[in-house]
Amino acid sequence: MGTIEGFRAAYDAESAPVKIRGRSFNFFVPRTIERFINQEDVFQGFPLWAKVWEASLVLADHLASRDPVEGRRILEIGAGMGVVGIVAAAFGHQVTITEYNEDALNFARANVLLNREGMALKPAVLPLDWHSPQMEGSFEILAGSEVVYSQRDFEPLNRLFERYLVRGGEIILAEGIRGTTMEFLKKMSLTYKISAKRKVLRSVEKEIPLILASMKRA
Repeated sequence: MGTIEGFRAAYDAESAPVKIRGRSFNFFVPRTIERFINQEDVFQGFPLWAKVWEASLVLADHLASRDPVEGRRILEIGAGMGVVGIVAAAFGHQVTITEYNEDALNFARANVLLNREGMALKPAVLPLDWHSPQMEGSFEILAGSEVVYSQRDFEPLNRLFERYLVRGGEIILAEGIRGTTMEFLKKMSLTYKISAKRKVLRSVEKEIPLILASMKRA
């Protein structure tokens, strides 16, 4: 990937400040998303990863609030630019950040470097295709924000949970309140015991309702 400045120039990236529980972070984000859009079909592979989603901030705050436990491993799925995993690592957790999109992975790697100061445990950044997972390992926590967008992802996500979650582990999801979110949680409730909280992020302009869900094997 080269240097941070080289990355910034190559991707025309700008820095977005984020503050979680009194700690300040900066994350590279694309200045524009046009280069990542398929101009022949803008709905195919739209770069949802190229934004710091409100749900990611809720999940990052939640993980930051939890005390790290030695040997407890967190797998972040659909990590986008790595915000959640980097914040969790900065608060002492052992994290593996995963994404499918190569540009997103490059942003996540650059953001790890950008926020490495004071980070006791540097997170790993690895590719992971939900439909054909090749990564090895198992984890005590699986975490994801805004990963439940389409019904076609329900079964791949379920198989991912089965493959990577240890017995007695926990899945933590932060999602917008959408029909697909509620449908997915209802489907998962057949296998997992789910507890969910409604969260609201407020700004001067708007309120954004979200769900923070914890899933454990029933």
